[in-house]
Amino acid sequence: MTEAPLIEFRQVSKFYGHGEATIRALDRIDLSIARGEFVAIMGPSGSGKSTAMNIIGGLDIPSSGEYLFQGIPTTSFDRSQLTLLRRHMLGFVFQGFNLLARTSAVENVELPLVYRGMDARERRERALVALAQVGLRGREGHTTQELSGGQQQRVAIARAIVTDPAVLLADEPTGNLDTKTSTEIMELITSLNRDRGITVIMVTHEEDIAAYGKRLLRFVDGHLSSDQLQAKEADHVL
Repeated sequence: MTEAPLIEFRQVSKFYGHGEATIRALDRIDLSIARGEFVAIMGPSGSGKSTAMNIIGGLDIPSSGEYLFQGIPTTSFDRSQLTLLRRHMLGFVFQGFNLLARTSAVENVELPLVYRGMDARERRERALVALAQVGLRGREGHTTQELSGGQQQRVAIARAIVTDPAVLLADEPTGNLDTKTSTEIMELITSLNRDRGITVIMVTHEEDIAAYGKRLLRFVDGHLSSDQLQAKEADHVL
């Protein structure tokens, strides 16, 4: 029996506004992503790539069509069910890090586990392990202001993986970083995909960053204009 795609769009459309002011952000998109893939998504501003990412992340819902996660239609999910999907299956990494200021690295990483109701001792243990996995052993007590941009992004990645998500959603994860730090972050994300089997879906506007993905999707004007396997996983491309 063939395993269902981890993520599947069936004729997914997303509209904003009404009448002549309607914006067609996505127009009848068919898409499937298997467990363990590393998919890069590119496209100009307004192409629909961020809308697609928001739907995958349960932050938005289609206007029509179906979004299935592990073969289960999510279109009829209510707000609490979408919250559970995000909390238990998805990890998020953003360009702006989105860390709590004046809060230690380990406390930032613990936050998703607080929402799960996990006890303090287990939260702390799991957060320390996640920080060690992203190379921040010894920085656990440092606050956001005491960390470099690259270290802050590593904290954000630790926070995203501390729940053992099936999918890591990365939105411009290197957008605020210099070239050397971008390379380090992308090597980390690649290792999470390769060594832990985490499915990675990454939006980027940089070709060299997209080259790390094993598959490249390009959106244009709400349509999926191309879907191609990349020749090889990029190594040290920056």
